[in-house]
Amino acid sequence: VGEMETAPKPGRGVPPKKDKLQTKRKKPRRYWEEETVPTTAGVSPGPPRNKKNRELRPRGAKSTHILKKSRISKKPQVQKKPREWKNPESQRSLSGAQDPFPGPAPVPVEVVQKFCRIDKSRKLPQSKAKTRSRLEVAEAEEEETSIKAARSELLLAEEPGFLEGEDGEDTAKICQADIVEAVDIASAAKHFDLNLRQFGPYRLNYSRTGRHLAFGGRRGHVAALDWVTKKLMCEINVMEAVRDIRFLHSEALLAVAQNRWLHIYDNQGIELHCIRRCDRVTRLEFLPFHFLLATASETGFLTYLDVSVGKIVAALNARAGRLDVMSQNPYNAVIHLGHSNGTVSLWSPAMKEPLAKILCHRGGVRAVAVDSTGTYMATSGLDHQLKIFDLRGTFQPLSARTLPHGAGHLAFSQRGLLVAGMGDVVNIWAGQGKASPPSLEQPYLTHRLSGPVHGLQFCPFEDVLGVGHSGGITSMLVPGAAEPNFDGLESNPYRSRKQRQEWEVKALLEKVPAELICLDPRALAEVDVISLEQRKKEQIERLGYDPEAKAPFQPKPKQKGRSSTASLVKRKRKVMDEEHRDKVRQSLEQQQQLQQKKEAKTKPTGAWPSALDRFVR
Repeated sequence: VGEMETAPKPGRGVPPKKDKLQTKRKKPRRYWEEETVPTTAGVSPGPPRNKKNRELRPRGAKSTHILKKSRISKKPQVQKKPREWKNPESQRSLSGAQDPFPGPAPVPVEVVQKFCRIDKSRKLPQSKAKTRSRLEVAEAEEEETSIKAARSELLLAEEPGFLEGEDGEDTAKICQADIVEAVDIASAAKHFDLNLRQFGPYRLNYSRTGRHLAFGGRRGHVAALDWVTKKLMCEINVMEAVRDIRFLHSEALLAVAQNRWLHIYDNQGIELHCIRRCDRVTRLEFLPFHFLLATASETGFLTYLDVSVGKIVAALNARAGRLDVMSQNPYNAVIHLGHSNGTVSLWSPAMKEPLAKILCHRGGVRAVAVDSTGTYMATSGLDHQLKIFDLRGTFQPLSARTLPHGAGHLAFSQRGLLVAGMGDVVNIWAGQGKASPPSLEQPYLTHRLSGPVHGLQFCPFEDVLGVGHSGGITSMLVPGAAEPNFDGLESNPYRSRKQRQEWEVKALLEKVPAELICLDPRALAEVDVISLEQRKKEQIERLGYDPEAKAPFQPKPKQKGRSSTASLVKRKRKVMDEEHRDKVRQSLEQQQQLQQKKEAKTKPTGAWPSALDRFVR
């Protein structure tokens, strides 16, 4: 039997055969990569091993030892982070060109300050380290948010409209027919007249999105429609006098102040509620962020109704007789009431007394309006005076104008235009911008109607003024009245039914409590130092000691044999002496400062030096 040939073992100098699957294929070279040059002539370099790590980490010496996790000690040895090697060619594009303006584009400081909401100059007194760190994080987040908002302002493509006359031409002489002829077809369709003389005079109200219009006549006619497409939603006759009408949080619900009680209807004209606790209502105002319907009645009561739960939050007696002049401040949700004694009172549901009272006119107040920023208030009275007041704490009149017949109705637009209804004439005044008060010297536009004015309101996000009068409804074109860009998440005129339902749920979750309505909403984010100190005193009296007081020093025991009673007492006395020295040093510094102030007051300024001054101590 012949001997079988045995295969040689790989450990005896015979190289093992390479498996075809284990061999790595050569990576194809792209046209933008550099060709690898062989190290030695005639020898082709092998495939690159871990090319990413070789590019990121510099080559080290062969003797370098890589630290590994120790098997003896439980703590792993920390390996130093290798320095990354930045390839300058990686910043270039494929074509080899470099960005001439690297990084984000700079944002002007003025634009950022327009979106800034935190006043960094005001610091929290005696704030703890944890509170201070939270404030710093909040300030950093707010600064980043304001920068993002300033950058996104470039995406607002629409610009506000304007009306300019020719050289020396007065814009008040331009009539509505000339404006309709000059604008495009879509804008011209927004000017219309509804001849409803049979059921007038009319009160009207636009929805928050500016898409729907509701109006009610004195003889019981109530209707709601999509005024852009002229599609009628509902039309009913309540067979009772209608004094005011308001949309609630959406165009699906409608509040109508009828002769006797307050009624709630849906957009199909079906009566949903009859609120008998709100009787003989004359004016309505809806606070959208609080879901509150404010009603003013003939009996002199101001009532707040929470429409989300159907409960009356507050019923306040103004003690000023019949209430038929009411307006809301969109900035802080404070209700302004005009009275027959010439005063305007400011109300909040959290207070039984008015927040402020302003004496505006010598006669009774006929109309009140507040601009969208909450800065200016316009009033008109029986003394034929039209005044604009500053609401930023001073409540002083900024300008006044005497009108021939007096203004019975006032309204502000989103960009600060002021409209006044005087009989059958409508006058509009414009200012320098949104944050500036309107100039009462010369009117911006003038229009004459077919009957006396009974209601005024500017349409949100449209350069349109709706006027309700004894002859029906008139829609006027007022260039530059509204904001050109809207927030699609808050007030979207083109939202669908599903989007409206989702927005309603979100708005209910974010509802602001009625107790937070005050004159300055920024005060809610501040710390009430006086109340904090009073609460601390009451806590000390109740407990008998101050829980936040500094605990007395207790020395910790040291090693064996070094913590005797004498050494503990010595260390405790040393700390007490240091604290006593600090107190004495502070008291001496305060006494020196008081002495210097007294000397500065007693010593006459500008006096000649005397030789006896050397003895003064």
